[in-house]
Amino acid sequence: MTGAGEAAGRNDPVDLPALYRMLMLIRRSEERLGTMFADGEVPGFIHLGIGQEAVSAGVMAALTPEDTIASTHRGHGHALAKGLPLEGFFAELLAKETGLCRGRGGSMHVADMSVGMLGANGIVGAGLSIALGSALAHRTLKRDAVSVAFFGDGALAEGLLHECLNMAALWRLPMLFVCENNGWGEFLPTSKQLSFKLKDLAAAYRIPHRAVDGNDVAAVAAAAATLVAEVRRDGPRILECTTHRVRGHFEGDAQKYRDAGELAELHRHDPLTIAARRLAEAGLDAQALAAIEAEVAAAIETAMAAARAAAPPAFAEALADVYSPRPAGEAA
Repeated sequence: MTGAGEAAGRNDPVDLPALYRMLMLIRRSEERLGTMFADGEVPGFIHLGIGQEAVSAGVMAALTPEDTIASTHRGHGHALAKGLPLEGFFAELLAKETGLCRGRGGSMHVADMSVGMLGANGIVGAGLSIALGSALAHRTLKRDAVSVAFFGDGALAEGLLHECLNMAALWRLPMLFVCENNGWGEFLPTSKQLSFKLKDLAAAYRIPHRAVDGNDVAAVAAAAATLVAEVRRDGPRILECTTHRVRGHFEGDAQKYRDAGELAELHRHDPLTIAARRLAEAGLDAQALAAIEAEVAAAIETAMAAARAAAPPAFAEALADVYSPRPAGEAA
């Protein structure tokens, strides 16, 4: 399985068939995870990004394997689009020894340093400082690489964001701030939580800001390609992607706080529908789209079967990751 970045390449950020395939991979993987979570197969909590796939696929299309990203609690799409192997990803979420973190990380802490995925994070905004440190490392080690921090609009009032914006601007670090603005901070609209817009913060810290339709994967990919090139050359940039959260804050959230009319209209903004329409307009027929979906479905089934068959971590080894060994000679 290749990530969208590998399929599209740095010089072809709007390879729409490859991006559509990545959208489909993320969507079908998360739908499967939602079903498995409801059946009790996935331990812990999961936060699905259904409806926000275009941000992950579009941004990652502009990156290289050397570029790094720090994700959020809603990070499955980021992980898959950055190129995490599907079998290891599913095994990790099922807490299996063959998982990318040997089953210790799970949904909110899945990581794979080999492809520059620094990890998802269960703390709102916490990935920002990790990405900042990675950007500083790129600069210090003279790498031609960028670091990307994903965060939601619910993190805009976090002090850490302000610190990271200031330091990135002050040191002109190769860092792209990507805000997935879905209009919600957990259970409350962010319009009721914030007295400012992200573009205001960008102006305050003198960082160029660009807003894009976060449901249009081609638009996200084009904007990301432009900004990533600028980041490599000139320093930090901000990309704000306006999108929609279809599912609740966490899986199992009944979303009784949302207007039924709003939920009924979300299908109009579906990134897959928008991308499929663009592909049809470009001459790709329904049979070709169905072939992409069939290929994705088969890949997911193969990876899921292997993950389910894998062994869980040995208890003694898992315990060793929690408690340090007692020094020799110390009484119990």
